[in-house]
Amino acid sequence: MKHLIKLATAFAAGAITMYMLDPVAGRRRRALARDKAVSAGHEVEDYARGKVRHAADRLHGAAAQMQARMRDEPVDDEQLQDRIRSQLGHLVAQPGKVEVHVENGVVTLSGSAKLSEVDQLVASVAGMLGVESVDNRLAVGHAQASQTQH
Repeated sequence: MKHLIKLATAFAAGAITMYMLDPVAGRRRRALARDKAVSAGHEVEDYARGKVRHAADRLHGAAAQMQARMRDEPVDDEQLQDRIRSQLGHLVAQPGKVEVHVENGVVTLSGSAKLSEVDQLVASVAGMLGVESVDNRLAVGHAQASQTQH
């Protein structure tokens, strides 16, 4: 059995050598193989650069958030409202149906959202820097849910 595997391997190596060193089309085949190898190398390099850039961006964001928490400066209501609006797309399926109003750090959420989304939305907003409390006035289906979380 080992002898048969060695024979098949030698036969395959010979066939590949003949294929690549063919005087008529060998040069084109070698160039094509080289181009594919270079292209694959570039794809791997681009993928790695993207992953490194993503990790660096996340570290930069975490550092900025940590510095903001350490300074403990008050957050402008308009800026806080913009931050909340930018996160709505990650928290609810239809962010256009949720209205956000901020006054002195008190966030009022109104409009409508799915029942499965409301708890996570309120918890995420309550955990944001600058939020003093959340007044949940979101309509869930046909029922009105009104609660305040501090």
